[in-house]
Amino acid sequence: MAQILAPTSQWQMRITKSSIPSSPMTGKMWSSLVLKQNKKGAIKGSKFRVFASKYEDYTINRVEDLLNLDITPYTDKIIAEYIWIGGSGIDVRSKSRTISKPVEHPSELPKWNYDGSSTGQAPGDDSEVILYPQAIFKDPFRGGNNILVICDSYTPQGDPIPTNKRHKAAQVFSNQKVIDEVPWYGIEQEYTLLQSSVKWPLGWPVGGYPGPQVVILFNVMPVQPTMFVFIGPYYCGAGADKSFGRDISDAHYKACLYAGINISGTNGEVMPGQWEYQVGPSVGIEAGDHIWASRYILERITEQAGVVLSLDPKPIEGDWNGAGCHTNYSTKSMREEGGFEVIKKAILNLSLRHKEHISAYGEGNERRLTGLHETQNINKFSWGVANRGASIRVGRDTEKEGKGYLEDRRPASNMDPYTVTTLLAETTILWEPTLEAEALAAQKIALNV
Repeated sequence: MAQILAPTSQWQMRITKSSIPSSPMTGKMWSSLVLKQNKKGAIKGSKFRVFASKYEDYTINRVEDLLNLDITPYTDKIIAEYIWIGGSGIDVRSKSRTISKPVEHPSELPKWNYDGSSTGQAPGDDSEVILYPQAIFKDPFRGGNNILVICDSYTPQGDPIPTNKRHKAAQVFSNQKVIDEVPWYGIEQEYTLLQSSVKWPLGWPVGGYPGPQVVILFNVMPVQPTMFVFIGPYYCGAGADKSFGRDISDAHYKACLYAGINISGTNGEVMPGQWEYQVGPSVGIEAGDHIWASRYILERITEQAGVVLSLDPKPIEGDWNGAGCHTNYSTKSMREEGGFEVIKKAILNLSLRHKEHISAYGEGNERRLTGLHETQNINKFSWGVANRGASIRVGRDTEKEGKGYLEDRRPASNMDPYTVTTLLAETTILWEPTLEAEALAAQKIALNV
C-alpha cells in the first residue's frame, strides 16, 4: 500500500442496511474467466458439465436460474455460510445452515459444530468441534439477505483449539493499552493463480516459461561498465501477453466490496500470473476477519473459474518473485506529531524479537526471504526509508512529515493475519525490552532513539 488513510467509519463486523440492490454474482459473470469454451458456450471445466446431455444448454441455464434465485420475496429465512480455518492453519472450510430471519450481528447467530476428525483438528473418538460466530459479511454468491459468517473453533468444553489464532488476538486487542493506541493495519495479500490440470501459473506455457520478469542490460562503453536492471512487463501490466487472470482479480474486488470487506485496491504483480489486493486500513482484530473473509471469497471465485489459488510463498523456484503479505502498521502515537520517533522505537523492538516474528510469519518463508527479489535475508533484520529490500520499510512521506506508519515486509502470503497483527501490537505496544538490550540493538541497526 502506498499510504495508510483513515479507516472506514463503518464497523464491518456488523451488517448495516444499504441501498445497494442485493443481487448475487451470476453465473454469466464467470464466462470470461476460463481460457476456452466449447462450441455450445458451456464453461469448460465448470461443475455444470455433469449435466451434459442432449438438453445440455437448457439444463445449465435452469441450474443457473435456481442458483441465482432470489428467495427474499418468498421467505424471511436466510442462508448463513459458516466459515472456519482448517487443520493446516491456512485452508478455509465452510458449510451452510438456514437461519429463521435476517441478522445484523454475529451474537444473533447460534453456535454450530463440525467433524474435527475430517479436518485434522480432533480425534475420531472425540471429533466434535464447536463454531463460535464472530463476524458477518454479505454473501456475494447468494445475494439477498444471505450472509458469510467468520467463525473460530473451540472444544465442547469451551477451550480454543490449537489452530484458533483469533482467540489470542481478541485478548490482545481487548487490552486497554492496545485499545488506546487504536492500531491500524493495511495488509497486502499476494497470491498466484495456477492452471488446474498442471499446477503451473496461469498464462505460462505448460512445462515452459514466459519472458523474464527482470531484464538486465550492460553499458560497456565507459571505462567502468554500468549495469541497468529493468523490471519486466508484468507488474501492473496490460495486454494478453502480460496480464493473466485479470477477470478473477476484478471479480474478487467487486465481490469483496459487495460483502462489506474493507478492500482498498488490487494490482498485477512482478511474476506473471501473480496478483495482489490490499485490505485496510482496519482497526485491531477486524484486519484478520477481513483477510480471512476475502481469502474465502477468492477461493470460491477461483473454484468457479476452474483455476487453482496458491498462497505458497515461493510457487516457482528460480529468478521469480515470491508471494508475501506485507503488513502496514501504525498506532495513534505514530500518527501524531513526533510519531517518527515512536516508529523508530517500534522498529527497535521488532529487531529484538525478529526470530519470534519470523517463526510465526508463514510456512516456507525461508524460500522467499533470500535477500533477493525485494526481500531481506530471513536471518537478518534491517530497516530503511523507501527500501524494499529491508525487513521494515518506512515511506518517504512518513520521514518527511515526521509521522505515519511502517511496513513489515517479512510476512509470507500464507501467514495467519490474526497472528501477524497480534504480534505487531504485542511487540510495539505491550512488550518492553531491557535498556541494555535496547541500546545494543539501536547500535546494531543504526537507530538513534
